[in-house]
Amino acid sequence: MSPALTAIAPPSSVVIERVRPELDGGRYPVKREVGDTLEVTADIVREGHDKIAAVVRYRPWNREAWSEAEMRLVDNDRWAGEISLTENTRYHYTIQAFPDAFATWRDELAKKSAAGQDVASELLEGRAIVDEAAGRADGSDRAMLDRFLADTADASDQAGAVALMLDDALARLMARHRSRAGAATYDRDLTVIVDRVRARYAAWYEIMPRSAGAAPGQSGTFADVVSHLPRIRAMGFDVLYFLPIHPIGKVNRKGPNNTLKAGPNDPGSPYAIGSDEGGHDALEPSLGTLDDFKALVAAARDQDLEIALDFAINCAPDHPWVQDHPEWFSKRPDGTIKFAENPPKKYEDIYPVNFNTPDWRALWEELKRVVMVWVDLGVTHFRVDNPHTKPTVFWEWLIAEVQRTNPEVVFLSEAFTRPKVMKSLAKAGFTQSYTYFTWRNHKRELEEYFTELTQSEVAEYMRGNLFPVTPDILPYALQEGGRPAFRQRLILAATLSSVYGVYAPFELCENTPVPGKEEYLNSEKYDYKVWDWDRPGNIVADITAINAIRRAHPALQEYDNLRFFWSDDDSILVYGKSTPDHADNVLVVVNLDPFATHETMIHFPLDAFGLLPGEPYRATDLLSDQTWQWSGGTQYVKLDPLVHPAHVFVLEQRARVEYAEPCF
Repeated sequence: MSPALTAIAPPSSVVIERVRPELDGGRYPVKREVGDTLEVTADIVREGHDKIAAVVRYRPWNREAWSEAEMRLVDNDRWAGEISLTENTRYHYTIQAFPDAFATWRDELAKKSAAGQDVASELLEGRAIVDEAAGRADGSDRAMLDRFLADTADASDQAGAVALMLDDALARLMARHRSRAGAATYDRDLTVIVDRVRARYAAWYEIMPRSAGAAPGQSGTFADVVSHLPRIRAMGFDVLYFLPIHPIGKVNRKGPNNTLKAGPNDPGSPYAIGSDEGGHDALEPSLGTLDDFKALVAAARDQDLEIALDFAINCAPDHPWVQDHPEWFSKRPDGTIKFAENPPKKYEDIYPVNFNTPDWRALWEELKRVVMVWVDLGVTHFRVDNPHTKPTVFWEWLIAEVQRTNPEVVFLSEAFTRPKVMKSLAKAGFTQSYTYFTWRNHKRELEEYFTELTQSEVAEYMRGNLFPVTPDILPYALQEGGRPAFRQRLILAATLSSVYGVYAPFELCENTPVPGKEEYLNSEKYDYKVWDWDRPGNIVADITAINAIRRAHPALQEYDNLRFFWSDDDSILVYGKSTPDHADNVLVVVNLDPFATHETMIHFPLDAFGLLPGEPYRATDLLSDQTWQWSGGTQYVKLDPLVHPAHVFVLEQRARVEYAEPCF
């Protein structure tokens, strides 16, 4: 649109383009964590050779006053500025750029004076610019500007006056009070969601509370879960995630292995939510009372464990909403409600909610109320079941509403669906997202997929939370690869991303499938289960070790610092993570073949880890506690999946160490 010509002053001739980070023209926010620095860049141009200045303007979304951070010229009219993100909230930010009359004048004065020209007129011009700025200053800044004006007027010669006017202290004062005449402000306010660090760095442990007991055929309780907290925390987990804990429907209740008819003692699927005992804001009575749940939350907090709940917008046929709000459900022509389907799968025990209901406002508010019930009880994380089957705009609204008052709350999107739908949910505000990691097994596909997740624009808005298995998915790679595959997938999940999770009984290497399907046989989703948590062949020690390594190494706590390197063997994956100052450097080498030993040469650039060419450095395998002295970026490795499926090296350039054994 052409500028209007009715204003008193001409429109600004400053042009601001290619602002980064900016997601879909500012439609969606980018994501960072508390303590991060957000770098904002843009192309900023103006006609002629006069100087310009620019600032990043920013404010928390619940405040009116803007703060500013100075931008600097990088090169080729590209400017950059940094914002320190100190609060767990959402910030708005934009850019303002304007002609810098004082900087232009100062540059010209320096050149003319150096050339020996008479600059008496230029000094008068500069004094006028300073005097105009002094009118906007107050306090000590006003006093100092007045002092510069007085000292310049009293200077004994022109050289002395020039020196005063070129003083860096005066330049800093003028930067604070310079004129904004002719300013241009970017035409949109952008947003960054600043989450807690735990949104980026955490280890999740998923458990079915009714499987926490010890009596066959009987439900475990919240009190039983409390008895497991020391074990779970000892493995190094940060978030304890429960499958739905609400009353389970009695109508069309499923039996073992998802059979259509339940016996009198079958517990049913926890995803068939709601009965005459309550809905999404109630507890399954067999698990315990509200006081028992509060005690569990408090006990978990004492173990530095946060609680995550499964938020599944599923309703059993006897859910209270079916009677109280029949308008929230879709009906067939014969008046009956159609149960949920994902052909060929059928869920006869679940009614889907109709988000196209004319009463959608009341539905949205009720779902928000349900979430806030659990937030008020101390729940800080929600894993959202199948969010891609509900309107994305609903999630955008709900997450923003919850985080408006409780910015600490984390939302994990469980959306195994089309890639662009998964990405749109992340853009809409989901803190973390499930990924296709479960089905990425080969070297090339792992490299390509995780390069996209961590090194492209996707990293601005999507944090991949890597789960090797879920209650619904037992991938063929783990069915066939057994314990070596479980160890391999654990290390990949825990080191490719800074946030990952395991579903109990992953540590027991449970991999008995329904024949021909990626599903667990005798799944605890439909039955009572008692696990032997000390079962032989478990990988508890591996989980404990890898979580301890993650805690000790800041490089593994970052998400977007992943870099892949080369190996001569297609079964050996090599990648690294490093802190920006290279104080912590981690190199991971994984044998992707759970059936055979592989030996090969690996290759990585030394400067990726801040290592000096020709200088020896230590490579300590944190899994085996062995150390070697290396030199150069080409090394030999040998990995037997039955012994060690991977190396997790820390690389340190220190004094020479007397180790010469080959690395195998």
